[in-house]
Amino acid sequence: MANGRLFLIPSPLGEGAPSEVIPASVLERIHSIRRYVAEETRTVRRYLSAAGLKGSIGDLEFRELNEHTTPREIESLLELFADKDGNPCDVGLISEAGLPAVADPGAQLVALCHRHGIQVVPMVGPSSLMLALMGSGLNGQSFAFRGYLPVKPDQRRKTIKEIERQSAQLGQTEIFIETPYRNDSLMEDLLATLQPETLLCYAAQLTQPDETIATKTVRQWRSSPPVIGKRPCVFLLLAR
Repeated sequence: MANGRLFLIPSPLGEGAPSEVIPASVLERIHSIRRYVAEETRTVRRYLSAAGLKGSIGDLEFRELNEHTTPREIESLLELFADKDGNPCDVGLISEAGLPAVADPGAQLVALCHRHGIQVVPMVGPSSLMLALMGSGLNGQSFAFRGYLPVKPDQRRKTIKEIERQSAQLGQTEIFIETPYRNDSLMEDLLATLQPETLLCYAAQLTQPDETIATKTVRQWRSSPPVIGKRPCVFLLLAR
């Protein structure tokens, strides 16, 4: 049985026409794929409709892969790569926002494809992490993505100190994210925990009309703390 390919299809980071942030080659590829794996089907349906598939969404096949998907269900996704007659089928993987498989459950499907010799094709699109790093003015030659920090305040402050210490030792930019409704509480912990001369950046609503990217020392932020609100945000720090 021949297998199709897995296309890693980027999606916009917020509202607006997909053509503003998604390359034409990606939008063209979308029109040729009939099977999709997504974290949430409803979100992907809206994206594909806005990308030019309005009126033909009903002809597509969708499967979900999220934090609740079991290992057995993930294995079953292999059947998407060929039809009932054994002909290869291409599959598209789409994240809730940005690049698939980066801080995203879709990485499990990518790993599955590698184990079974299925070609994986990453496509160009917006990455909130790289856009934030580009706009921060911090070290772009040495950096690490830390994902989500612990939720419990004591553990989070301890992790912040550890991250700052490693940043100082390596001269490395540390990048992390948070659930939007905890943005401001995380900023409070950062300002209470970090050293005064550590550089701290927040990048919110990237690629959107109200995009904000600001870098200051912790000392400067303490004199005028920002209110980020429930906007998608990336945090970066560099200890000095």
